[in-house]
Amino acid sequence: MKIVIIGNSASGLSALESFRSKDTTSDVTMISREGFQPYSRVLLPYVLRQKLPYDVLAIRTEGYFKKHNVNCVTDTVTKVDTENKMVITDTNTYPYDKLLITSGSYAVMPPIPNIQNEGIYNLWTKNDIDNLIPLFDTKKKVVFIGSGFIALQGAWAACFRGLDVTVVELMDRILPMVLDEKGAKLLTEKIIEKGVKLLTSTNTKSITKLEDGSFQIDLADKPSLSADFIVVGAGVRANTEFLEGSGILVDRGIPVAPNMSTNVSDVYASGDVAAGPTIFGDKNMIHALWTTAIEMGAVAGLNMAGVETEYEGSLNMNVTQMYDVTVASMGKFNDSEVDDSYYFEEEAGFGFLKICYKDGLLIGACLVGTSDAVEIFSKLKPLIRKRKKIDCEPNMLMHYINIKTFEDWRKK
Repeated sequence: MKIVIIGNSASGLSALESFRSKDTTSDVTMISREGFQPYSRVLLPYVLRQKLPYDVLAIRTEGYFKKHNVNCVTDTVTKVDTENKMVITDTNTYPYDKLLITSGSYAVMPPIPNIQNEGIYNLWTKNDIDNLIPLFDTKKKVVFIGSGFIALQGAWAACFRGLDVTVVELMDRILPMVLDEKGAKLLTEKIIEKGVKLLTSTNTKSITKLEDGSFQIDLADKPSLSADFIVVGAGVRANTEFLEGSGILVDRGIPVAPNMSTNVSDVYASGDVAAGPTIFGDKNMIHALWTTAIEMGAVAGLNMAGVETEYEGSLNMNVTQMYDVTVASMGKFNDSEVDDSYYFEEEAGFGFLKICYKDGLLIGACLVGTSDAVEIFSKLKPLIRKRKKIDCEPNMLMHYINIKTFEDWRKK
């Protein structure tokens, strides 16, 4: 049997390992346009901040692919011919019996005039930080366009390194997908305390590159900004362009069944490119998360090896440390989505920690506080996944997560 895997990041590697745990003889070809040293995308901002060394990005050893008997190809996939079961690249054609698409996502560049100039980068790939590291070392002023999770991590790295940092956000607040309004307000205060200039409800009209190589950023209703370089963090989209004409259904990503199969026989998808089930009953949703990519990949690999397995569903969870606080969220946490919310008192020492319920079920939490509270997240996560009815009163939840005292809790 011939197996082709497009992509070699978290989901592709997880699929390879689960496949090889059941099938050690089939031919496996893995195609990646980024080369064959897999790296951790989630660690990129930490390397920029110099919290971690550059070489920690590598997530597999040199002999990994030989050990797993994989034909590694560095190339760009241009087409998938599902009728003849062929993957076509810039330089070759690869037949398959079963195909897994783990092509991930790419950073979006918004439609701002001159945004493609040299000196304007994303923070999404290793190539991006290869471009940014020298600028962090030598330049003084940077503007970030967008205030999503990655952009704010990058802005914190720049601030930590002593750069003059401005963040421009089109929406009226930061991190709507990661924090509720109160959490976002608290983090905004922390960001400003650290000296970052944060401009919300601000539209970027155009960018002009000046003769000295610096930039002028013109805003719709505020004075223009200047910067030595610009980082764009305006979100990501699934890498699906090469699937045009393939017959594989594409919406925002590739919709997949619980076994990671697509609408085309013998074609599977997983990771950031795949819209799969969630534990809350969503049939097809993209959670562009490292853990979700690994989980989906493992399910895809088993099914390609003939072991019928279904994914129980993704649970969105983000955790990072920035601006000297831990920022985390999990599940559903916005007031419009929940029935009741409970909070730790400030005296508990965890900062802002919110636990949320709906219909008697624990459904989410969010945090802007200390790293100690992450342990509580780890205890809550399996309770959310099990979708088990529990008593929502704080003292009863205490029993479930095995914490000694609940005196610091209060109802919203």
